[in-house]
Amino acid sequence: MLRKIGRLFVIKTRLEAWLVTYAIALGAVERGRLYLETYPGFSGWLLAAACTGVVFIAGAKLLDSVKPQPAAIRVGPYPASGERRHQFSRNRPTPRSLHRDAESRFSRRTD
Repeated sequence: MLRKIGRLFVIKTRLEAWLVTYAIALGAVERGRLYLETYPGFSGWLLAAACTGVVFIAGAKLLDSVKPQPAAIRVGPYPASGERRHQFSRNRPTPRSLHRDAESRFSRRTD
């Protein structure tokens, strides 16, 4: 029974993450307003800014924790291969193998 109740508090979709972030933002603004009334001056503004800054951090963490939905449409008829393409480096030339003792691969000289 506790497991069923516990599943109600799990954030599963991005919409739920946005709604929780909105609720955190409402609470942070209210607390910031309270700080401005309690601590007039620079200290109140500093605490209010800290409250609203936490919303950005918490919202980013919530949105990163929710996995994006898989694509509904497949791009091609074949599944993607697991092989990676070989990357070439343009910084260092690779030595070419010489064919039939020729100086160049394209040379037809047979001295």
